[in-house]
Amino acid sequence: MHEQDYSYCFNLLYELTTGESLRKHGHAVAACMEYYAAKLNEDTAYWKNVGLLHDFDYEKFPTPEEHPYKGAEILRHHQFEDSFIEAIMSHVPYAGIPRDTKLKQMLFACDELSGFLVAVSYVRPGRSLDEVEVKSVLKKMKDKAFARQVSRDDIVKGAELAGILLEEHIGNCITALRACKELV
Repeated sequence: MHEQDYSYCFNLLYELTTGESLRKHGHAVAACMEYYAAKLNEDTAYWKNVGLLHDFDYEKFPTPEEHPYKGAEILRHHQFEDSFIEAIMSHVPYAGIPRDTKLKQMLFACDELSGFLVAVSYVRPGRSLDEVEVKSVLKKMKDKAFARQVSRDDIVKGAELAGILLEEHIGNCITALRACKELV
């Protein structure tokens, strides 16, 4: 069962994604997903792998017509189960997949935020996640010129969808990312 096999998913990510930043993004989302799976008594390996592979096709297929549809085809070819594929599909609004499970809700909640947190760490004096605090993240969210490509609306909507206060969600994701900072 590939959904549980981290090394299989890791190899699939690295086979299709050569860019370091997109690989790091996969690891960052995986860390946040693993954190929340543990907190919610869910399957940590499964959730981590959903996070790891959610954008694995984006480098080769970056358009809304292709991503994440091509990735879903690849995962089907590798015999991943439908619920795993559907969870990944749900992270993009245009796929029209309802975020009707905690897994889908948390993937959406962690995707944009994890990227934003890593961006915040890059502007800290030591360029470290250890220096990122909730209040500095909230301040950077107000700066529309900073990390322009990150949707602040999706960050806020993600926390709301997950039923978590934004400040708490940011703090949780910082904690998760600090635990794997060598990968992100």
